[in-house]
Amino acid sequence: MTVSPRPSVLFVCVHNAGRSQMAAGFLRELAGDLVEVRSAGSMPADQVNPVAVAAMGEVGIDITTQQPKILTSDAVSSSDVVITMGCGDVCPVFPGKRYEDWTLDDPAGQDLEAVRRIRDDIRSRVIDLLESMHIPSA
Repeated sequence: MTVSPRPSVLFVCVHNAGRSQMAAGFLRELAGDLVEVRSAGSMPADQVNPVAVAAMGEVGIDITTQQPKILTSDAVSSSDVVITMGCGDVCPVFPGKRYEDWTLDDPAGQDLEAVRRIRDDIRSRVIDLLESMHIPSA
C-alpha cells in the first residue's frame, strides 16, 4: 500500500511576523502531523510580532520559536495550498496549486484586543481550510 504524501500549506503575508505565523501555529496545532505547514513573507521582519505571540499564548499555542522567512518560488511550487493574507502580495503562480486570499487586518501596531480578534478570525478560517481538505482537526 502506498502512503500519499502529506499535503502542504503555505501562508504568506508581507512581514511573516503576524497573520501568517498565527495561521501556521493554528494549523500545526489543529492538524498535527497530517499537514506540512509553511509560512513566508515578501519582506520578512526581524522577529515575530510580540503581540501576536502573546495572543497565541493565550490560547495555548507557542510561536516564540518561529522566525520570519523570505518567500521563494520553491516554497510556492512545493506547496499544495497557498494562502495569502490580504496584503497584496504577488505570489508566483503554478498550475495545479490551490490559491486563497484571506482578507485580514494586519496585527502590526495593533493592541492585544485587536490582535485577539484577528487571531480568532484566523482560527475559524484554518478550521474551514481543514474541513475543505477533508482533514480532521484536533
